[in-house]
Amino acid sequence: MIASLRVRRLAAGAAATGLMAGGAALGMTGVATAAPAPASAATVVTSDHHGKCHWEKGHWEKKWVKGHWEKKPVHHKTWHNGHWEHHHSFKWVHVPGHWEHHWVKGHWECHHR
Repeated sequence: MIASLRVRRLAAGAAATGLMAGGAALGMTGVATAAPAPASAATVVTSDHHGKCHWEKGHWEKKWVKGHWEKKPVHHKTWHNGHWEHHHSFKWVHVPGHWEHHWVKGHWECHHR
């Protein structure tokens, strides 16, 4: 019984190592990084004696942006002798800290123990 458990663990570890090595080899090619992940990749979980890896689909994530200064365009209209005169300038405006949403591409997430 102990020997069969060791054989199964060895086989699972070898399969996971081969899967991770194959994924790394595909990641080195330019075409593979631009191709979307197969639909079944979201359910693929690989494991070895160091941790577990799983595919994280692309998603929106909130990120805190601290307060900063931005240069904003300003439009002025002035009345001169029967017509409007338009003036354009820029003004530095302080933008307080706020949350922004940004897109995170799909990637492999590995948790090591």
